[in-house]
Amino acid sequence: MTKDRDNEIRRCPRLGGQVSFSYCMEGSESKLPCWKVIDCWWEIFDVKTYLQEKLSEEDFQELLGKKPKPKITSILEMIEKAKNR
Repeated sequence: MTKDRDNEIRRCPRLGGQVSFSYCMEGSESKLPCWKVIDCWWEIFDVKTYLQEKLSEEDFQELLGKKPKPKITSILEMIEKAKNR
């Protein structure tokens, strides 16, 4: 890659605001990037190949198979976290 991808910015469909590619690569609960990273960045550059080069084969396959939690599960988890505060 000749370009520094970490500083590229695009709108996040999950958060509703602008985020950098490096933010997407941080993931949330795991060591893997956000599960939507390929969906969000494929139009900007060949993100799939980039991820294959950066991740182990096992992590790459896990990322491809990753699905979001159902919305209700996420909401209930947020409620539980708020209660515990």
